[in-house]
Amino acid sequence: MRAVSVSHVTIRVLIVDDDALVRAGLSMMLAGADDLRIVAEAGDGAEVAPLVAEHAPDVVLMDIRMPRMDGLAATEALRARQGPPEVIILTTFDADEHVLRALRAGAAGFLLKDTPPGDIIDAIRRVAAGEPILSPSVTRRLIAHVAHTRPNPAQERLARLSDREREVVIAIGQGKSNAEIGSELYMSVATVKAHVSRLLAKLELNNRVQVALLAHDAGLV
Repeated sequence: MRAVSVSHVTIRVLIVDDDALVRAGLSMMLAGADDLRIVAEAGDGAEVAPLVAEHAPDVVLMDIRMPRMDGLAATEALRARQGPPEVIILTTFDADEHVLRALRAGAAGFLLKDTPPGDIIDAIRRVAAGEPILSPSVTRRLIAHVAHTRPNPAQERLARLSDREREVVIAIGQGKSNAEIGSELYMSVATVKAHVSRLLAKLELNNRVQVALLAHDAGLV
């Protein structure tokens, strides 16, 4: 991955994992990044909502399997709140149903726990900056799943968009950055961002990952 840094901004991180050793390891790893600050830790998804309300993290690192409330349910509940933090699922499980449920719930990233430490740190920075992140193996599984999924109402949802908006959706589905979309469609980055914001509102979606999923489901990419 290309390193991404957020200048002069401290990214507040909440770690959620039922394994105390995993939490300790992540804490030590993230402590080496000057722009990241761990504001709290949780051992179960049921603890997430009150900790988010108290500490206002920018990014939540969320495990899946936990005793009372799993990370997927916690993500769904969290992203349904007003002004929620971004969520990165960090897990040992990459089953298709986990990936799709997490992304449709609004998670901005899905990484496996064997992801190199530097890539996890970069992922936190990217997600905090509004860029979705998927580990390569998860991306391959997701594309394979979509390729074998029957058509769904995604095409009807996209029918309400203008031709230009559909072009932006296709570019997002292809994984292009705002700068790449602007260059391809001859728009400024600010104009691309405005289009993306309107798309999210019009389609009632939380982030670019969900736009990309919709584009795949509609067969646009």
